[in-house]
Amino acid sequence: MVAMLILSAWSGYAQEIDTLKTKKEDTQKAEKLQKEKKEEFVFDENAPALDADATPRRYFIRNVNIHGVKHLNKELLRSTSGLIPGDTIYLPSSYISNSITRLWAQRYFSDVKIGATIDGDSVDMEIFLKERPRVFRWDFSGEGITTSKKKDLLEELKLKQGSELSEYIIDKNEKLIRKHFVDKGFRNTEVKAIVTNDSVIKNAVNVTFRIDRKSKVRVGEITFEGNENFDDKRLRKSFKKTHQRSINIFRNTKLKDKDYAEDKELLLDFYNSRGYRNATILSDSIYDISEDRIGIHLKVAEGEKFYIRDVSWIGNSVYSTEDLQRLFSVKKGDTYDRKSMHKRLGIGREMNPEEQSVSSLYQNNGYLMSQIEASEIVVGKDSIDMEIKVFEGKPFTINDVGISGNTRVNDEVIRRELAVYPGQLYSRELLMYSLRQITGMGHFNPENLQPDIKPVSSDLVDISFPLEEQASDQFNIAGGWGSGSFVGSVGITLNNLSTRNLFKKGTWSPYPMGQNQKLSISGQTNGTYYKALSVSFTDPWVGGRKPNSLSVSAHWSEQNNAYYIWQTATMYFRTLGVAVGMGKRLNWPDRNFTLYGELQYRRYALSNWDYFIMKDGIANQLSANISLTRSTVDQPFFPRSGSEFSVELDITPPYSAWDGKDYSDKKMPDQQRYRWIEYHRWQFKARWFAPLSRNNNLVLMAKAEMGYLGHYNKYKTSPFERFEIGGDGMSGYTIYGVDIIGLRGYEDGALDPVGSNYSSAYNKYTMELRFPVLMKQSSQVYILGFLEGGSGFDSWKKFSPFKIKRSAGFGARLYLPIVGIIGIDWGYGFDYPMGENKRSGSHFHFTMGQSF
Repeated sequence: MVAMLILSAWSGYAQEIDTLKTKKEDTQKAEKLQKEKKEEFVFDENAPALDADATPRRYFIRNVNIHGVKHLNKELLRSTSGLIPGDTIYLPSSYISNSITRLWAQRYFSDVKIGATIDGDSVDMEIFLKERPRVFRWDFSGEGITTSKKKDLLEELKLKQGSELSEYIIDKNEKLIRKHFVDKGFRNTEVKAIVTNDSVIKNAVNVTFRIDRKSKVRVGEITFEGNENFDDKRLRKSFKKTHQRSINIFRNTKLKDKDYAEDKELLLDFYNSRGYRNATILSDSIYDISEDRIGIHLKVAEGEKFYIRDVSWIGNSVYSTEDLQRLFSVKKGDTYDRKSMHKRLGIGREMNPEEQSVSSLYQNNGYLMSQIEASEIVVGKDSIDMEIKVFEGKPFTINDVGISGNTRVNDEVIRRELAVYPGQLYSRELLMYSLRQITGMGHFNPENLQPDIKPVSSDLVDISFPLEEQASDQFNIAGGWGSGSFVGSVGITLNNLSTRNLFKKGTWSPYPMGQNQKLSISGQTNGTYYKALSVSFTDPWVGGRKPNSLSVSAHWSEQNNAYYIWQTATMYFRTLGVAVGMGKRLNWPDRNFTLYGELQYRRYALSNWDYFIMKDGIANQLSANISLTRSTVDQPFFPRSGSEFSVELDITPPYSAWDGKDYSDKKMPDQQRYRWIEYHRWQFKARWFAPLSRNNNLVLMAKAEMGYLGHYNKYKTSPFERFEIGGDGMSGYTIYGVDIIGLRGYEDGALDPVGSNYSSAYNKYTMELRFPVLMKQSSQVYILGFLEGGSGFDSWKKFSPFKIKRSAGFGARLYLPIVGIIGIDWGYGFDYPMGENKRSGSHFHFTMGQSF
């Protein structure tokens, strides 16, 4: 006997209708849908329904047939339903309703029903599905919705052609679109989806989201109620991202829900840091002031101001209470400050693995599982007893250190940069140092560099470094404008050379690589006026056993007044130089110090050249350069934390002290006076990086630098190695004998003293606020705003760190692995350049490369 039984006919519709009925505004839509479904499907009256109260009987599933599907994989749907040919099934049973639930959960169908054709002990399962309509085209309309904005919305919402359509998808995307515009300040945005059938493709629809952004809404005022100890202005300052409208046109006055929630936490942090431990926000409201202005009102309860009455330590055995208390530095009578206390303990949101804290003390000495808990016991009306519990655990030893993801850089080259080794006690400080060293190599993406720390027993831990390689070699062909002429340049920099493999067969692909050695060759010319060639080689681990670097470089250049090919030069400036340097990483005072020494020879040849105090002749320069640097900067392109300090001394022998010549004789020829150049030159540079946001994306960079060129004999000052102050730090070509110090907002050399050949001393201060726009392996971009000041001086007597020419502006930096760093800035100079009687005004600047 063959019988067709209806096992379920309405389950799919019932679920959809019930979902719609949960929304009051969709009641009519649900009733309409139910009516349409009943009219659309008519079942065979002769097909009996299976009696749900009948005794279940076992059947063997012979076939599972899928009906009504055109776009989906039938095998996958059979698997999803759980009905598999060859299995047994009891009918009637709950298994059928479970199958319908699983199919309905896929959200691909507007109707699901299951029938069965029974033939003795066998059964053919019949699954009837109705696919939801497919979207042929997604679109957006409305005032201000440009083509580029449509493209951005499609990418952000991940809307694809051919995807299914449902009420859920429409509702979700309407909310996401509204949120997108609310975050941009259009808080009254309205979105409505219009669905139309496609005129060509069957069961396909086109969806257009009509967007009415209305007016952009900004915060007009922020007021407080209940604040007795701090006025509204002081409380508003605790907000970092939510601001009311003011004369500061650069301050963001849009209201973003996420930023507002974070700022409310910062408000409570402010109160806590001032001793008001129980401060709370009782309520907050957002109200309309006008069509494009809203107000924010917060009602706060400040509570009592609390003080520390006692501090006790529990559970510490490795370190004494006196040592921990000295590091904690919170004593009886201090104002309660939760943020500072948590920072010193190294717990919660205030934990910084780079800073000294109680947690770091344990973590840097093997106690990987150590935990610090701070309990606050309220005593009386305004006192707190701090009870600090220390769970020390066992010291962990490193069992294994793994590296993965490197294909171009040899394992040994990476491992020698690490400060963590098997058999060593775990140290978070050394782990962070190792991350900085790997990042500093420049071969791996710093954004995805996260160590994997896995305890393998009660006292052993494995550390692995999953690496993502990025291109580090650079090749560029470029043109620039310098001193009134176009200069072309070509250069190649190989940052991963391996000299040991130069003569090994099969290693040239495209060149022998793997040892992190650097070779750079570059040339510049404009044809006749200027020509230069330079080559340099650096091995960061000469010999491969100790972190001692070797650098060798050479250069040649010629500059003349033959601007065109048919002209003959009547004046020129030529340089030739070689240098050899050695660097060493120091362990004292800490691992972040580097000492570098270099011996350099340069030969200058001049004829009728008016740009230096020496105009004719040949000058020789033999100098020794010594520099001491300390760096904890976390990554090269977009540092988020750390600092870098450098002190440099460049010195020549004092020839005038023993050569017996009278340099006070003004008639002495330049050739004789400057045959051997003598000087001592000092430079100090420092910069700091500090994150200002919780996600470390908004970064403040502060930098200061000073330089001075001194002499042994006042009648024999050096004509070279001086400073040119102002501009973008680029001349369009390399100038040897002059150190170019860029200062945006002014023209090149505009801040050198009038009547002098360049500057003998200078100062420069910079503050930048940076924000990353794109941080991908293929390219990285950040934008910046800056304040800058500095000046040049013709002697140390006239030098003053407080005499500066000021500027401000904004810019962007782009990093392309094969090109390097490219930057553009706009700066406005507020002061008069040297020798002028009007402000410097607006200037654009173009830069290439990274400066200290």
